[in-house]
Amino acid sequence: MIGIDLIKTDRMKRLIERFGDRGLKKFLSQNEILLIKNHRNAAGFWAAKEACAKALGCGIGSECGFHDIILSKTSKGAPLITLSESAMKRFNISSLSVSITHDGDYAVAVVAVEISH
Repeated sequence: MIGIDLIKTDRMKRLIERFGDRGLKKFLSQNEILLIKNHRNAAGFWAAKEACAKALGCGIGSECGFHDIILSKTSKGAPLITLSESAMKRFNISSLSVSITHDGDYAVAVVAVEISH
């Protein structure tokens, strides 16, 4: 299954200007916040989490919240995505992949989810 999301980076800029880390904590863990360099990175992470929820077919909500979706980076800086242990079991996930890109005023993320059979 595949999910995609697009966000205007200014939306994230306004959230950070208004709420700072408190705003980021609504959708990011402390470890994820440490990876954020600017509002563009934050927008990419938002898009990745939304795209993941779409790939799961449930959207962000009670079945899968922002904090169930975990983002990190490889040693080369490429994004990695996984789910909390409970979400991995709930959705029967065997693997996930993510790609995040930025162009102009937008961040886009695509997530592919493979379900175990």
